[in-house]
Amino acid sequence: MDNLNAGELNMSVSAICVNDKGEKYAFVTFSDGVRVAEGKIPECKLLKNSGFAQIEAKELEKYMQEHLKELKKMAANVDIFSAFKGK
Repeated sequence: MDNLNAGELNMSVSAICVNDKGEKYAFVTFSDGVRVAEGKIPECKLLKNSGFAQIEAKELEKYMQEHLKELKKMAANVDIFSAFKGK
């Protein structure tokens, strides 16, 4: 079986984080069930890559750059407390 066709590529975006300098950032995770890569915005650079070819990793970074505005909006809308509601 070809791992490149293992499944649909899923993406998730973390809530906004703030470092000790007050700079905002978020993490973007790409996974197809076999391979996983994690990037950081607004830098649009991958921090971790397990299974994606170098050219695919560059395409994921390019995707983050081209969709940075939307990714920032997604991160801003993540409600980290929603998992605890109703318990």
